[in-house]
Amino acid sequence: MTIETLLETTLGGMGFELVDMSMSAKSGLLRIFIDKEGGITLDDCVAVSNHLSNLLAVENIAYEHLEVSSPGLDRPLKKLADFERYAGEKVQMKMRMAIAGQRRFAGVIRGATATQIKLDVDGQTVMLDFSNMDTARLIPNL
Repeated sequence: MTIETLLETTLGGMGFELVDMSMSAKSGLLRIFIDKEGGITLDDCVAVSNHLSNLLAVENIAYEHLEVSSPGLDRPLKKLADFERYAGEKVQMKMRMAIAGQRRFAGVIRGATATQIKLDVDGQTVMLDFSNMDTARLIPNL
């Protein structure tokens, strides 16, 4: 079982979603971003941090520091389900390979199929292959 699978399973059982995670080999920092319906509180981060500290010790997973936080207003979108969930919201995407000479796209999410993301970019519908996506983040509506 990978650490990501372990975290997804554990957090799901606690009522949270694993949004993203990273592990720095140099500093030993394990950074985990969580979310839930209605948003994340400081108490949520503390509870998850305490639970994961115990779990990671039992599973003998080495790390120096554990950081648990919310994904923020510019939440990363990692799964196709994220694009369905945030349909109607603005997103900024960076693609691995250029499409018609363009790698960066910003627009409104109009949905997702099994393999593609549908964006409205300046009134034009653009279909982007999910497998070509490098990064995607919500654009905060301030």
